[in-house]
Amino acid sequence: MRLERTVTTDKPVERVFAYLADFTTTTEWDPGTVETVRVSGDGGPGTRYRNTSKFAGRETELTYTVVEREQNQKIALRGQNKTVKALDTMTFTPTTTGGTEVRYSADFDFGVLTPVLGLLLRPFFTRLGDEAERGMREALERL
Repeated sequence: MRLERTVTTDKPVERVFAYLADFTTTTEWDPGTVETVRVSGDGGPGTRYRNTSKFAGRETELTYTVVEREQNQKIALRGQNKTVKALDTMTFTPTTTGGTEVRYSADFDFGVLTPVLGLLLRPFFTRLGDEAERGMREALERL
């Protein structure tokens, strides 16, 4: 199951990347996030975050690990717990006006239940994606 969103801001790519590559900022722009804490690392590959989110009325915790980081271009984090694996990827493209386009994708894998849960949870994931897009746009405008 995949969510994709694009947010464009007039803020420069260096500033936007620095903000979003610090995954603890999810508490400021992702309405589903209750808390994100850096557990280890310096933000580069191997850095681990503990993310607590509220989804469909339940709190769930995932451990995210930075699997790829290209300065001012891309960051990818793999999250997992006992029931789900996630891959969150953000790519950053400078605009011709000095701003930044952020493409955010989140892939969720529920194992053998993915097709069934995908159908059942699609409305929740769509709303979650819409709210995160709005939250990210508003947070980036405040930078």
